[in-house]
Amino acid sequence: MKKVLVLGAALMAVVFSAKAEVEFAYDAGAELVSAYIWRGQYNGGLSFQPDVELGFNALDEAVQFRAGVWANLGASDWKFKKNGLAIPDVYDPNTRFMPEVDFMAHVTAYGASLGYNAYYYCNDGSDHTSELWIGYNFSHFFGDKAGAYINWYTTVGGGGDLKLETDPAKLLAGQLERQAFSTYIELGYDYTWEDLGLTLGGQLGISPWESPIYGNEKFAVTNLSLKLNKEWEFEHLTLDLFAQGSLNPDGMVTDKNDPLYNVYIDAAGDDKLYNQKLNGTIGVGIWF
Repeated sequence: MKKVLVLGAALMAVVFSAKAEVEFAYDAGAELVSAYIWRGQYNGGLSFQPDVELGFNALDEAVQFRAGVWANLGASDWKFKKNGLAIPDVYDPNTRFMPEVDFMAHVTAYGASLGYNAYYYCNDGSDHTSELWIGYNFSHFFGDKAGAYINWYTTVGGGGDLKLETDPAKLLAGQLERQAFSTYIELGYDYTWEDLGLTLGGQLGISPWESPIYGNEKFAVTNLSLKLNKEWEFEHLTLDLFAQGSLNPDGMVTDKNDPLYNVYIDAAGDDKLYNQKLNGTIGVGIWF
């Protein structure tokens, strides 16, 4: 995160030295969702998700810097009932409060972005993961009405992204695990009907190599999503309603006897994996 903050500070210094007009900016709000869906994966049931980011805009918003905190406050099963699954507790998050707090920082210049995310899972043995990401949003040229974007995320630390070591020399030295550098590439396109306040967005998610986080053993398409958003703008706030559906073509985890990925959620009346094939959520958000 220090590197991103240093880059942001350096960019700020350049902006100030150029005597460009710089203005304080913030994004603050919260969403209430029927299910917590992250990159196509089911991460929990009914959840409250506050978000606060502070930063600055410069050069008519062509240059932006943001740093903030996002949280998920919810349970692993929206039905709030326990099943007593016959697996160790470390693999059994069934129906319990699972708060998550993420710290984020990113700098954007003329559509190109560089950022850092740190994910902290308060009730998970992996404790946290961190990732660096780069991206480009083509709406810088085409406007907010319609635009494509691409983002590349790579995990660079944390216990949630470890896989078994295969190098004999390292095994003899006592190194049993190594960082997998799980990577997620997202290609998206959003189209907005401004008169109606509607935005339709589509996403394609790819995990290019073996990943403990996304559950694939080789190159895989792990997420196909569609999201419809209806927005109402008022004097001091914006209200939106949305619905999202996600399909995982790779199928993620399919072996219920696999002790490494044997994590189930009793949601909607059926035993489900965190990484099941089809997910969806509806929600409402308010932003200031």
